[in-house]
Amino acid sequence: MSLRELYQEMIVDHGKHPRNSGKLPHANYQHAGHNPLCGDKLVVYLYERDGKVEDVRFEGTGCAISMASASLMTETVKGKSIPEIEKLFGCFHQLVTEGKEADAMLGKLAIFAGVAEFPVRVKCATLAWHTLNAALANDPNPVSTE
Repeated sequence: MSLRELYQEMIVDHGKHPRNSGKLPHANYQHAGHNPLCGDKLVVYLYERDGKVEDVRFEGTGCAISMASASLMTETVKGKSIPEIEKLFGCFHQLVTEGKEADAMLGKLAIFAGVAEFPVRVKCATLAWHTLNAALANDPNPVSTE
């Protein structure tokens, strides 16, 4: 099995069986996001204490890339500080928009490297991240990729 096939398999798995899916009753941050082009919709819930994300979940529907990205994002940011999450987002965004080599800090998120070859899918891959950032910034506006 090639590395590309393994990555595709992981995206399909996380897309069909997302981790950290569901409402987070004790969340102290939450935000909604929508990608009208693909129809992806999600809500990100976070519980942050002392500058670290102690718990994070999401609810939503969408394409495999969008759901896999949200699933892997929640796994990756749990336990991280806000500055660490901001740095992660920057590296992830460069990976999916510019095809930049994956930074070691991305871990499993490196599977999204191929998204850069399909610009229309970038919005799917980044929706959860933009929604997470809006939640942490207490942005009152809903996130839309349009």
